[in-house]
Amino acid sequence: MKLALLLPLVLAAFVGAARAEEADDIREPTKAEAETFNTRMYAGTPGRKAYACFVRRYDAAHLARHPKQKVASMKLLVSAELDKEDKELHNSFRLGFRYRHRAGDFDSSGSCNHAVFTEDGIEIRLGCGVDCEGGGIGVALSRDDKSAIVRLARVRVWQNNKPDDEAEQSLVAGADDGIFRLDRTDNGECASLVTDRKELAALRHK
Repeated sequence: MKLALLLPLVLAAFVGAARAEEADDIREPTKAEAETFNTRMYAGTPGRKAYACFVRRYDAAHLARHPKQKVASMKLLVSAELDKEDKELHNSFRLGFRYRHRAGDFDSSGSCNHAVFTEDGIEIRLGCGVDCEGGGIGVALSRDDKSAIVRLARVRVWQNNKPDDEAEQSLVAGADDGIFRLDRTDNGECASLVTDRKELAALRHK
């Protein structure tokens, strides 16, 4: 998908995700700023393909402090691939999670725009969206790059990797489900989010 077509979708997802905290104005980063963010996200200069995996499993103590939190665990895989035509990195995401009081694995996926700054310049984020008005997430990094900060208002999800209408649902932000801090970990921890064999081999190789 060309950038001209992708950008409105992911900017809308970015704004939707920002509403989980508050509406933020955004500005485009310079090329150098974008390259710096990519280096931070992928723990080094991305090649033709790069991955970053972030995971959080909430313990009983955390859940006790956040009784309204619906999510018990979450995985996020952010990936970048160099486009052969425009010679630019194109980002995408896969999200997997388990509910606190419901059985089954839930997942979502979509495309991400290039990194954008909040207008105050404090944070730079990826705005990631799900096709067909499926909502989306915003993804930023902690100051030490060891965690991803995920913001959402609503994102379409599917149960047990079944992308059909009957299995389609949404994860909607609540009092304790609008912002998630996930810890960077080995890419292999996100292998369950990948179904393509070639991509799975590439992920494990990184």
